[in-house]
Amino acid sequence: MNTAATLREAFSSGRFCYGAEVVTTRGFVPANQPSKIVELGNALTDDPRITWVSITDNPGGNVMLTPEWLGQLLAKRRAHIVVHLTCKDRNRNALESTAWRLASEGLNNILAMTGDHPKAGFGGLASGSFDLDSVSLIAMLKAMNDGLPVPGRKGEITTLPKTSFYIAGAVSPFKQHERELMPQYFKLLRKITNGAEFIYTQLGYDMRKFHEVQLFLRSHNFNLPLIGNVYLLNKTVAGMFHRNDVPGCVVSDKLLALVEKYAAGPDKGRAFFFELAAKQLAVFKGLGFAGGYLGGMAKAESFFEIINMAEKFGANDWKEFAKEIQFCRDGEFYLFERDEQTGLGDMNQLNREFLRSLDNPGDSKEVTFNYRLSRCFHSAVFTPGTPGFNFMKRIYERWDKGPGVLSRTAHGVEKVSKLIMFDCRDCGDCSLPDIAYLCPHGSCSKNQRNGPCGGSYDGRCELKDKECIWARAYERLKHYKQTKDMLQGPAVFYDANLKNSSGWANTFLGRDHNAKKEK
Repeated sequence: MNTAATLREAFSSGRFCYGAEVVTTRGFVPANQPSKIVELGNALTDDPRITWVSITDNPGGNVMLTPEWLGQLLAKRRAHIVVHLTCKDRNRNALESTAWRLASEGLNNILAMTGDHPKAGFGGLASGSFDLDSVSLIAMLKAMNDGLPVPGRKGEITTLPKTSFYIAGAVSPFKQHERELMPQYFKLLRKITNGAEFIYTQLGYDMRKFHEVQLFLRSHNFNLPLIGNVYLLNKTVAGMFHRNDVPGCVVSDKLLALVEKYAAGPDKGRAFFFELAAKQLAVFKGLGFAGGYLGGMAKAESFFEIINMAEKFGANDWKEFAKEIQFCRDGEFYLFERDEQTGLGDMNQLNREFLRSLDNPGDSKEVTFNYRLSRCFHSAVFTPGTPGFNFMKRIYERWDKGPGVLSRTAHGVEKVSKLIMFDCRDCGDCSLPDIAYLCPHGSCSKNQRNGPCGGSYDGRCELKDKECIWARAYERLKHYKQTKDMLQGPAVFYDANLKNSSGWANTFLGRDHNAKKEK
């Protein structure tokens, strides 16, 4: 492994780093008995070519051994282990408990993700937690690094010891449409401003899209370590990605045709797949990424073979590889214009058609009468400092001190009207104004309040049953030229203590997340 004492130092060294992904398994691994997973982890951590090992957390929504189990067994290289921590199976208390355990065991590198929706479970399909999402999880880990203030036994505020987490976020640039891609980029910025210190990309096979992430960060003056994701394909996996069986993983028609062509050969495509992975690593190195992250393999020798192949390419070969590996879908949206010389993005020129559309966004089916009415009503009544807000605040303060008949009646009117207009679930901590008057409880499978998850495909939810709420919100806000502001600010934390109470009352009386953000 890299001789740097920590992963942070390794990424700051200027040396291109290689990472390896290890996926645990479902089932019992007896103590002190040989395990292929542990053997793989030890082989990878012992090899100087591998800078870090990343351990997944129930990928694809499947049930597996937790990553911290394997992380604590790889004791020799804990400073170079990244543990994936996802929100799908654990609420915020369980996530905080897990984070304390990781810190106690010296596992300080964490990739914070929302996670895929559960796909199975004992006795039936498990329900997802999604109490937090990737942004709010990052914010919580950052708060732990700063010294988490908590109530003491006597009611006083006690500050807990500071942790030393090196926090990673992820971004999924392989989205076909503007309405789906731009919220991903805006959420990336929100992750960084809330505490993410290095960035993984989702896996994909379009180097221009990988390069766009780099250009986007540079255009916002962020110089964080960026990790390119490389997944070793085979015919079966390529078919799954092409069918969108694995959320966020994309294989285009053109790439699938190549996969099927080479998979029909004597080696079943092995040479093609290995070379494709090695070429991707070479491009990441040439572009100045901090590292390349290899996944999709069960043998340490496969990781080493691809890395050795990548190291044998010429110093400028990556430029041709970058032009070659651009397996996009028809009509793919790019934020930056194409540089004809490199075949990648042009740092100095945003998509011209996109820029024109910002000035003249046109009509959208999402800009409904209901939405227009909601904006007007919010401006007049729910915007702090306005006469309407001040008037309603006085009314609710009076009702709050009274016998409760009027406040209960008003809550009943609120529930019925918001159910009809927004499919409201009476959460009491309303995020309608945060998401262009779309309810995250009623319209999002993961209740995403801080931006889109990475699992959507063609603008639809990863469960394929609805349009992505954040793609819809983007279209609404673009009509009013407000997209740049859609994901700014601190992370939103839903307060379950307000469930089934009046969202209106909680807004006017300063009880909801908006009041907490202002403080």
